Amino acid sequence: MVTKNLTRRQFMATVTAGAGTVLLGNAINASNPVHVKKTVDPLKKVTLGRTGIQTTLLGMGTGYNGYNRSSSITRSGIAESIIRLAYDKGIRFFDCADSYGTNPFTGAALKGIPRESYTLSSKMWITQGGIPDSEKAETIKVIDRFRKEMNTDYIDLVQIHCMTNGEWTKEHRKTMDDLENLKAKKIIRAHGVSVHSFEALEAAAASDWVDVIHVRINPYGENMDKKDPALVVPVIEKMHKDGKGVIGMKIVGGGRFNNDNEKINKSLKYVLDLGFVDMIIIGFERPEQIDDYISRMRNTTIA
Repeated sequence: MVTKNLTRRQFMATVTAGAGTVLLGNAINASNPVHVKKTVDPLKKVTLGRTGIQTTLLGMGTGYNGYNRSSSITRSGIAESIIRLAYDKGIRFFDCADSYGTNPFTGAALKGIPRESYTLSSKMWITQGGIPDSEKAETIKVIDRFRKEMNTDYIDLVQIHCMTNGEWTKEHRKTMDDLENLKAKKIIRAHGVSVHSFEALEAAAASDWVDVIHVRINPYGENMDKKDPALVVPVIEKMHKDGKGVIGMKIVGGGRFNNDNEKINKSLKYVLDLGFVDMIIIGFERPEQIDDYISRMRNTTIA
């Protein structure tokens, strides 16, 4: 091998050329980033919009097949035990409602546990049906009853339940103002709505009052506000960009995919991949479902 003696000028030129190659390579890599897939931690802490409320990515819905102050878990007699089991497994968000009849069971299940370690959500039914009309009292009285039932001084999130009218923000202004006052007094930490029509969803998206919203979302359009998810997704994304907390529900089509493993897995991946659904809730009916969904989510990879 012949060794060539380089002048200082030749040496510097060689070094500069090499550095240029490295910089060019970095520029190419930067323009073509490698998208690394990441696994999902269902028990990681997330924040609901701008509320400051932190809870787990996976929450428990207590109202599967809920109506007339009952739900699947209250009718089967396991409400208190399955809620406590969900907590013991690491879930920290519990979604209740007056019409599910699960406020008292949740309060009993979590009694003695440090209050700051979990998040309580409940919903007021203010339209026809749902609960006896005689018990649709003033907002402050309803929330005081909720607090007694749930054995708590404050409730993290209270929502107006099941809005379907596109004019709901005008029709129920009094309830909205009452909840705003309760938030100012720190009796509740945030307020919002669950919707069951596309018109109500759009009204929620346009409202600055909404702190947190439950949205029905899955890739199949089952039990959603529109059959085509492509129509719903942009509205949800707008709400998230505007700082609203977004809670995904009906991930498995209101239970219609319960016996279809492929659809369950695809639905979980679809919703988690969106990037603008803060958390999801699943309505567990049986204790074994808790471990099942925790495992499914841990085996889900997202971009």
